[in-house]
Amino acid sequence: MNPASALVVRDLSISFDSRHGSITAIDSISFQLAKGEILGIVGESGAGKSLTGNALIGLLQGPGRIAGGEILLDGQRIDNLPPEDQRKIRGKRIGAIFQDPLTSLDPLMSVGDQLVETIRTHLPLTATAARGRAMDLLAEVGIADPAKRFGQYPHQFSGGMRQRIVIALAIAAEPEVIVADEPTTALDVSIQAQILALLRRLARDRGTAIMLVTHDMGVIAEIADRVAVMYAGRLVEIGPVDEVLRAARHPYAAGLMGLIPSLARREARLPQIAGSMPRPGHWPQGCSFHPRCAQAGPRCSAEVPVLASVAASTVACHLFSGGTALPKGT
Repeated sequence: MNPASALVVRDLSISFDSRHGSITAIDSISFQLAKGEILGIVGESGAGKSLTGNALIGLLQGPGRIAGGEILLDGQRIDNLPPEDQRKIRGKRIGAIFQDPLTSLDPLMSVGDQLVETIRTHLPLTATAARGRAMDLLAEVGIADPAKRFGQYPHQFSGGMRQRIVIALAIAAEPEVIVADEPTTALDVSIQAQILALLRRLARDRGTAIMLVTHDMGVIAEIADRVAVMYAGRLVEIGPVDEVLRAARHPYAAGLMGLIPSLARREARLPQIAGSMPRPGHWPQGCSFHPRCAQAGPRCSAEVPVLASVAASTVACHLFSGGTALPKGT
């Protein structure tokens, strides 16, 4: 494990128990997140991006459960802690930013009171000191006139301002890691750019590690240091963002990158990836992508590819089986 890693996910599997048996939704994924790094997680709906984020912050809902692997925060294993201990970590050491800020804010409490409550839950501060810190946080995330805004309620803020408040709540206890799940989807382009700049500043100035879940490759190109591509509950490629955007190796990752419009070329229509992602419990044998892959061979339908080192990236594809296979759990 890299000593600079804030978060290590090692062979994580998530299953859902049903009357028909256990259904695997996340299948043995591994990655690391360095301090101050922004890792983008991309893939189609149903790939397992948000589910992975929920597992990291201890918000898996039954009948979902962690079926294997481990999650380490600054070297400490946290996935097997009792619920009360996970609650203490959530908010203090791992922050969360969700897509709709209204679901994260209490409409019956002023934003200032919500910040003070969060701060005093996780930090040993007096009410006066917590209020001062709340004012500082509002200013830090770009809320003008924090003394006036402190006593206002969520409905009195615009969507972009509410998302800034959610970010203030997420960083109130100075967490080591933030999981941001589609934090800019509901915002217009100009506000989205401001929120992304704020997240980048948090990573740079505070050393906060950020896992950014998104469908938007433009967001990934703008802010991420590395990008991980998920398909059917597995990681198929992970590498530096410039490398993956420019020359993705896995056919699915390459297909996603090909969907990004370019100002440099004119096309009558964007290319598309034929077919659709299989549902958990209905994954095909071997590589889950092989029914949609134009480059699939006999081995692809029989054997699950393992992540191997290819240039600066790691790729799970039999086309690159000549790469250096990674030890399990790296």
